[in-house]
Amino acid sequence: MDSVFEVQRQTHEEIEAFERALYTLLSRNTPTHELRVQTEHRAAQVLDRISSRAVTLNSIYEDQDRRRAELEAISSPAQQNDLSEFYARLVKVQEHHAKYPDSVPGGFDFELSVLLEDYEQDGADDDYEEEDPISLLFSGEEAYGKYVDLYANHIAFTNLKNINKRPGYLQYLDLLGLASQGSVHRELSKDIRFSKDYESYIKNLHAYLLSFAKRTMPLSDIDSQQQQATEEFDKLWEAKEITGWEENAPKTNGEEGIWCAACQKNYSKKTVYDAHLTSKKHVKAQTKLEESGGQTANPNGNGSVPKPAASHSSTAATRLRNVAYTNHLATSLLVLLAATLADTKSNVERRFSLTAREREQELEDQAKKPAPPPPSKEEGGDEEEEERIYNPLKLPLGWDGKPIPYWLYKLHGLGVEYRCEICSDHVYMGRKNFERHFQESRHAFGMRALGLPNTKHFHEITRIEDALSLAEKLKHEGRLEINEQETMEELEDDEGNVYNRKTYEDLKKQGLI
Repeated sequence: MDSVFEVQRQTHEEIEAFERALYTLLSRNTPTHELRVQTEHRAAQVLDRISSRAVTLNSIYEDQDRRRAELEAISSPAQQNDLSEFYARLVKVQEHHAKYPDSVPGGFDFELSVLLEDYEQDGADDDYEEEDPISLLFSGEEAYGKYVDLYANHIAFTNLKNINKRPGYLQYLDLLGLASQGSVHRELSKDIRFSKDYESYIKNLHAYLLSFAKRTMPLSDIDSQQQQATEEFDKLWEAKEITGWEENAPKTNGEEGIWCAACQKNYSKKTVYDAHLTSKKHVKAQTKLEESGGQTANPNGNGSVPKPAASHSSTAATRLRNVAYTNHLATSLLVLLAATLADTKSNVERRFSLTAREREQELEDQAKKPAPPPPSKEEGGDEEEEERIYNPLKLPLGWDGKPIPYWLYKLHGLGVEYRCEICSDHVYMGRKNFERHFQESRHAFGMRALGLPNTKHFHEITRIEDALSLAEKLKHEGRLEINEQETMEELEDDEGNVYNRKTYEDLKKQGLI
């Protein structure tokens, strides 16, 4: 067995090596979202290893008896020059290295190299591309953690009973976005929030949000934040400051009503209780109860209240508190993921405006576009110099990746902003881009949402109010053209009198022609 002091020294060395590796990971440039998530996951793995080594080291320091015994074994009295224990251990070390000549002290070297291999081996073998293990943590809809995938939760929400309006996916995201203003789904009635379906729904929603937060923010202490939310909920619940979750829940079968001892059943209304007294089932149960010498039910309706009523009420109160607790935790996670929810909504709106072919092309481009590897140590300096492009005016980049000339920028008017209210206040830079956007999918989607055709009549119209008024004007002009045609057309009767079409038809109906 290794010396306790050697294990202690080696553990200190491993902790220092992992700390240097952590610094190396966090100092890397992460220009893309994918690289940032990869770096944070690897940094979280390094932190886990540092934590485990720290626990081992702390246990060694607390084991004073073992340290004292080890110290006495390797030390000798001053009057004696006994180094037998030292040489005995030296022989064991020499035998070990003679048996395993290729062994390297510090087995954590390989573990450390695995954590850094993606950064130190940039494209070592272009023919073989290893699958990114971090990408397996996310679904295709989540896009490497950029967006949330709440379609299953949306379906469960719309399937809740007694909901007046069943929102679409975008409206559902808006409802979750209101969590920053208070408790999530506070707009629902008590009957819905106290149901078992809502309890199952809110538990699944909280489980997904917690999993998503841990997968996208591995360096954040999500468990600690949830613990703080738990403590906050306990204080508010004890002070009865959580509105909408009062314990006067809807009546259940065991809380109030009239108990029938023969049928072992509770009836909420006296009329129902009186009606069942003449049924064959009750008469048979009553006879059996009397023969056994049990308690008989009172025909007047004042039956005895069952003993388990109090425990049933306590169970209902506990379940209500658990639902409110889960709802509070889900609200705290929604506040934490507010930016991701906003990005998800924008992405869904953008995808709704695309055609089926454009969506397929986008998926193909994403599959072909690998994450750019970070610069290596040798080539890092040259690439950084190339990336440092002097662009104080923030001009658009050309086909070569460099800013376009300023005269070309002014010629095309790229500094002029054109805002289109129909395109959700999207800003187009330059007259050419502004004119082109009237035939693009974003503007066409906005016109369809207004119920208007995207024709040339509405060219240059950017305000919703102007578009609606123009549509009404076009309808009115169409009716006037029809009336003018009826007025301008002339007809002649048998006597040679000339009338317009409308007058001619009126006189003919009256029999004057």
